[in-house]
Amino acid sequence: MTGTNLFVSKSDLAYAELRDQILSGTLSAGTRLAQYDLAASLGMSITPLREAIRRLSSEGLVTVETHRDVRVSVMNSQEARQLFEVRLSLDPTAAELAARRRTDEDIATMRATVGNLLPVTRQWGEEGLTAHRAFHQALYRASHNDVLIRLLDDLWDKSDRYRRLGLDLPPGDEPRTRDLQEHHQLVDLVEAGRADDAARLMRDHITHSLTATAISALEDREGVSTT
Repeated sequence: MTGTNLFVSKSDLAYAELRDQILSGTLSAGTRLAQYDLAASLGMSITPLREAIRRLSSEGLVTVETHRDVRVSVMNSQEARQLFEVRLSLDPTAAELAARRRTDEDIATMRATVGNLLPVTRQWGEEGLTAHRAFHQALYRASHNDVLIRLLDDLWDKSDRYRRLGLDLPPGDEPRTRDLQEHHQLVDLVEAGRADDAARLMRDHITHSLTATAISALEDREGVSTT
């Protein structure tokens, strides 16, 4: 965990730690949060923990059913689709801006991260997801739009639970060589300054992502009609 000196209060520390555990899947959907046990494990009183829980509740990451009964929010197709729809808009915009504004340092960073990529499959699990996130982060940071970067950081965080669900589905065993090839193509397009082509490829890349697979599975499970 990151050093506690980066946090201004115990509430901030509790918030960051719980948020990380929820988004990483360490605390799975539906898990009941034993507040006093959590407070003790974090070395704090119950008050800053409850402040952190209120923040997480406002983000939709936990559900407060009673004052004492708090659970990690379940995943659902509506949230997954909303996250997906916003990414379909913002990620291509970031790719387009990156192609227009990238620096030599940006290209070097993207080349380094694309060289570290692993297939985002069940076999590689967290290692593959981490490398995948690093590449996309390097690309959208090359947009040099701070507002867009913050929005995409948050979207990627909240989408991680759905990517992990996608890994658990049958497509999670597929080689996904198309994904790997598209990452290399994206770097080439950004470096060449081909903004429209980079945006177009990014949109297609997201359309065929594990998150899209997770949405379909959740909608089938919930009996949601997409027509």
